[in-house]
Amino acid sequence: MRITLLATCALLLGAPAAAAPSAPAAAHQVQSDKLWFGSAWYPEQWPEERWPRDLALMKAQGANVVRIGEFAWSRMEPAEGQYDLDWLVRAVRLAARYDIKVVIGTPTDTPPAWLTTRYPDTLRVDSDGKPAIHGGRRQFSISSPRYRDLSRRVVAAMAAKLGREPNVVGWQIGNEYTDESYDPAARAAWHRWLAAKYKTLDALNDAWTTSYWSQTYSAWDQVPYSSVAGNPGWMIDQKRFITDTWVDFQKVQVDALRAGVAPHMFITTNLGGLGWANRFDRYAINRDLDLASWDNYVGTGHLEPYRNGATHDLARGWKRRNFWVMEAQPGFVNWAGVSNMLDRGESRAMAWHMVGHGADALLYWQWRSAPNGQEQYHGALVGADGEPIPFYTEAQEIGRDFAKASAALAGTEPVSQVAILQDYDSRWAIDFQLHNREYDQIKVLLDTYRPLKDRLGAVDIVSAAGPLDRYRLVFAPSLNMIPAALGRHLAAYVRAGGHLVLGPRSGMKDEYNRLDPHRQPGPLTEMLGGRVEQFYALDETVPVGGGTASIWAEQLATRAPDATVPLRYGKANGWIDGQPAAVSRPYGKGRITYLGALLDPASMDRFVAARMAEAAVTPDFAVPAGVERMIRTGKGRTVTILVNHGRTPQPVTLPMAMRDVLNGGSVSALTLPARGVAVLDR
Repeated sequence: MRITLLATCALLLGAPAAAAPSAPAAAHQVQSDKLWFGSAWYPEQWPEERWPRDLALMKAQGANVVRIGEFAWSRMEPAEGQYDLDWLVRAVRLAARYDIKVVIGTPTDTPPAWLTTRYPDTLRVDSDGKPAIHGGRRQFSISSPRYRDLSRRVVAAMAAKLGREPNVVGWQIGNEYTDESYDPAARAAWHRWLAAKYKTLDALNDAWTTSYWSQTYSAWDQVPYSSVAGNPGWMIDQKRFITDTWVDFQKVQVDALRAGVAPHMFITTNLGGLGWANRFDRYAINRDLDLASWDNYVGTGHLEPYRNGATHDLARGWKRRNFWVMEAQPGFVNWAGVSNMLDRGESRAMAWHMVGHGADALLYWQWRSAPNGQEQYHGALVGADGEPIPFYTEAQEIGRDFAKASAALAGTEPVSQVAILQDYDSRWAIDFQLHNREYDQIKVLLDTYRPLKDRLGAVDIVSAAGPLDRYRLVFAPSLNMIPAALGRHLAAYVRAGGHLVLGPRSGMKDEYNRLDPHRQPGPLTEMLGGRVEQFYALDETVPVGGGTASIWAEQLATRAPDATVPLRYGKANGWIDGQPAAVSRPYGKGRITYLGALLDPASMDRFVAARMAEAAVTPDFAVPAGVERMIRTGKGRTVTILVNHGRTPQPVTLPMAMRDVLNGGSVSALTLPARGVAVLDR
């Protein structure tokens, strides 16, 4: 259904129709044959005679790639239809003299003043009808046919000029997609999208249950388009429409690039929002791209290894392969509540944390502090005077590390026996109606992730609709929406021998965000041999098993003789006293388990360990608390990366002798210093 809607959306929004070209066969190889290291460089901001000095310093820092161009539209096209790209060609060719490859960004995140002045219909409009103004970024409307055409023209000109430059390895579309628009073009496109999906108003009214509160529509243009909360079916479809609009906006540029650039050049976009943002479906965004990339910032405080690591695993799951970190903070940012500096050595630990989770590239934002502009205070590698600042020395150390380890890690990736399912429809549905303001879906996911990560070298976070046959054990912490097709997919996984563990709120909703009449877990109720009788938002902790639950609890009941009860509630609110908190049942060659409560950390640890034992998932070797163990495999080798995220040394005993990639020799035990790193080849 989504593919048809995307094609329809493309035609309705005025984008050029084109057959979807296949991705370049060599694109994945480009991003995995080495470790890439560099930064974002803005040569348009500096005199050209300065460029060689910048590139020489990058080379000395250990850089082998640089990103340029993504904010330079006013330099590339100073007046409509008048392109000045020779400077960009000179920058690319000069970088080649220093053996530094280039990723070129399309400049569509920052339209020039001539464009927004001449064509005010291209400006983004917020839900209150207020248009954006020039002087920042992302002031454009993704729904504007005119803006799409102007974007296509500049991108096509760039592809024609630089698409065969041998020093270019890839292209980045725009920068950190963020805001949708509520302008008249967007509203009209929304109504056409609905008509294409539902065909009749009767079908739409039925799907959204518009008889509730007299919401029934008798004309398509009566349906509101707004960011204000409303009918859950209407809200979920708006999210899907916004996703399709972003995908279609992106495809205009993808097609322009595919038509003009060399086949080996990859196409990506750098997704921001600290990874977990869900303004749109990021699986859909990545579908037309060759590789996923995202921007990894800490902001205030210090690296949180579990949350940050899970975000990398989420990004790896967008395309189920290694990814690039297109932006990372060089010590500090300028936008956080307290934009503190990371500790000495913490950025090196963070770099190896990225690589351990599947990053093949790390680029800092930015290379040099700009003398003016909104991000003057942001961290950099060289100051406004063009000379290195203290962070540069840590970047050099990372550069030396990457050079030593690149060959050992080439062609490797994290491979896991276990997956956690993540679903944007379900996240939207729960966020629309939290029922308990403390219900934080990312925290719920991390409560499952943490005990798995402590026991394993890698954990996958993947789309619920994707292939699952490689996994012995799959957790779905908050799979709120389980349409019939997804239910069949999950049932087939269990029937074939997989172990599926559903978390609270699973299977409440169908594909239209309606309550499923089966109750929870919806289409999987019969397979579970049990169901949720009632859900409860908790205002206090309740006893369950040997521990407690808080925030959310569900009263379950068994309905099949072979269904068992792994956990029961203790004395609580009277409704759940002594009732099942979890139900488990063998099915086919596998097993399905439903957990209806948010457990305390120790109880969740025991619960996860028991499920791993049932699924015959073997833990890897133990490491001390505060030390992270990551494993990448491929091309006949297994590489273990250890990072001590703490501020005190930690001894680690290895299960066998391993080659020390960074220091040479063979080790069977080692002591990691504070923020220390070890890369070990088995």
